[in-house]
This record gives sequence, structure tokens and C-alpha cells, in this order.
Amino acid sequence: MWTDSPLLRDAGAALLTALAAAAVLRFWEVVANRALLDQKLCRKLVHITVGLVYFLMWPLFSSDSVSGPLLAPLIIELNIIKVTVIGLGLVKDEGVVNSMTRHGDHRELLKGPLYYACAVTLTTIIFWRTSPISIAVICNLCAGDGVADIAGRRFGHAKLPHYPEKSYAGTVANFVAGFIASVLFMCYFHHFGFVEQSWTMVMAFCVTSFVAAVVESLPISTRLDDNLTVPLASVLVGGLAFYFIGVRNLCCMSSDRSNISAIVEMVFAGSSKYSK
Repeated sequence: MWTDSPLLRDAGAALLTALAAAAVLRFWEVVANRALLDQKLCRKLVHITVGLVYFLMWPLFSSDSVSGPLLAPLIIELNIIKVTVIGLGLVKDEGVVNSMTRHGDHRELLKGPLYYACAVTLTTIIFWRTSPISIAVICNLCAGDGVADIAGRRFGHAKLPHYPEKSYAGTVANFVAGFIASVLFMCYFHHFGFVEQSWTMVMAFCVTSFVAAVVESLPISTRLDDNLTVPLASVLVGGLAFYFIGVRNLCCMSSDRSNISAIVEMVFAGSSKYSK
């Protein structure tokens, strides 16, 4: 490894994560500015790809460090600031507005895009990569919710009886995409030793994705925003499902090593090492 310091490794991993996420985001901004794709389609492709690319970078962070879940979401936190100042009208950026909003109104950034970024950030800090809840939240939010909108617009002729603005095609696509992405990321993180891989885990992800898809199809998800309701449903149902099958490492913050004193000790240990 290029460094023995977990803090330096995590800082480098955070930089690589930021570059990867920023590159994906910039790509879709260029596509939106040039009107190469429909604005609504472009918005959902941002929704899907930025979160999943960010998620793919998590194994780069050190295994025994508390700094990983704190440094990993720095790029998302910077994006929170970015969409906030643009959403408030303090800064103008047509690329961001066109790639992240439904109707080209900068004020929309203060709703869905802001909720999305906050959900991903909190998931990272609270659950991190050893908890299957993080997989359920990010996959149902990014893959499930993102694909649902695309499928619903293209194939959503048959509408749901309880909410005609949603379709069977969108809800089914939501469940299938969220579930498949969850299973794939379970296998991906299991390869690095972060989570268990089993058929009971697959069933728990199936239940969680199903409930998240149902919640997304309800009128309350439109009123509140599905970037809030889908993560909340994934946390609540996923937490119960994974606890029921015997998973106990559901929250990285429950570990003793995740407190502030451990972070301070690590920083001072690194400082004393390089001062010798």
C-alpha cells in the first residue's frame, strides 16, 4: 500500500472518489447543456450513476479506520453546498439546473437533489460499508427510484388504481432494479469481506426493495419527495429484515471505535509518527 497511515489513505481515497463522482456529474451537465438527451431522462441518469459510482469507490478506504465514513462523502457534502447556493439563486449554473431539475427551475434544487445528497451522506456516515442497510438505501434510492421514472415514462400506460400518476411498469421496475442492484453490491462488498453473502440476505433485500417500491408509488412520496420516503422506508424495513435474519452489525456508529476520541487519537498518532 502506498501509505501506512489510514488517515492519509482515506484522504487519498476521498480525493479519487470526488474525482470520479465529479467527472460523472460533469459529463451529464455537458449532455444537458448541449440538449443531447431529454432533460427529464438526463436528470434521472444523474440520479442513478452519481450515487452508484460513489458507492463503488468505498472499498478504496482503509479497513480499520474511523475516518473512512467521514471523508468518503466530502464530494457529496460539497455538492450539497453547491445545489443550495444555486437553488437559492446566489449563483447561476445552467448545467446543474438542466441536469438535476424537472422543469429548469433552480428552486427545484432545494428539494429532490438536496434530499438525495443528504440521504447519501447520512447513509455513509451512519451505516457505512459493513451494514447491509447502506446497500439497501443507496441501491433503492439510486437504481430503484431512478429506473422507475425512466420505465414509467416509456412503458407506464397502465396506471396504479390508488395513484394514477404512477404506473405498474414504474413500480415493477423500481423493485427489480433496486433488488438486483442490492444483490450485486452485496456480492461486491462480500468480495472485500465487508458483508455476509447468503440467500437469507437476498430475501431481506427482496423484502426491503419491494416495500421501498410500494412506498414510492404512494401519493405521500410525491408530496414529501421520494428522495426522502425511499431512504426512510429502506432504513426502517431493512433494519427490521436484517435484524430478523440475525445481522447485528447494522450501524457503524455503534462501534466503540467510531467515537470522536478515537479520531483524535488517530490524528495525533499520525502526527507524532511524521514528526520523528
